[in-house]
Amino acid sequence: MSKKGVLTVVSGFSGAGKGTLMKALLKKYDYELSISATTRSPREGEEHGREYFFLTREEFESMIETGKLIEWAEYVGNYYGTPKEYVEQRLNEGKDVILEIEIQGALKVREIFPDALLLFVTPPNITELKSRLVGRGTESMETIMKRLARASEEANFMEHYDYIIVNDDLDECVETTHQVIMNEHYKVSQNKNFIEAITAELKAMKEGAI
Repeated sequence: MSKKGVLTVVSGFSGAGKGTLMKALLKKYDYELSISATTRSPREGEEHGREYFFLTREEFESMIETGKLIEWAEYVGNYYGTPKEYVEQRLNEGKDVILEIEIQGALKVREIFPDALLLFVTPPNITELKSRLVGRGTESMETIMKRLARASEEANFMEHYDYIIVNDDLDECVETTHQVIMNEHYKVSQNKNFIEAITAELKAMKEGAI
């Protein structure tokens, strides 16, 4: 079956547990988390090419102008984006690459990579979502309510995704996500070369060449 890697894009509500899911998935299975580019300064212990590709604003803006980013955005005065060449290289090497990005970025990825797999992570219900946000103990109730209001807007985009991943039991969620990604390797769109090869062999056999 397909030897090319699958590009998976993971989005979800704040508090859905995307980060926890990614850590558990990467710990158990051989996936590659895409490295983003940024113009912010490295924090202590961070290395270029490991946590991020650290670039100057001029370098980043040059990548924007030349179409070398799959998606990008600016937060608090710094650019963040996904280098296209890095992702394509890993996919061609047969690596399954995961991008954990916001909804708008995910939809941009689908424009450039039509076969990308889009997963939306959500808790089983909104009561649980609010409980997780409160349980963090890091934000005021006002901020939490703003996050829930944003989640209400984000829910309108869920139908643009391929699968909904309910993060209730973490171990079960990891296995579900893994199986969904593995199934992508067997899609017709991922196996055009295989189809062409077996079709050519059948034609040759029919004509007596084999």
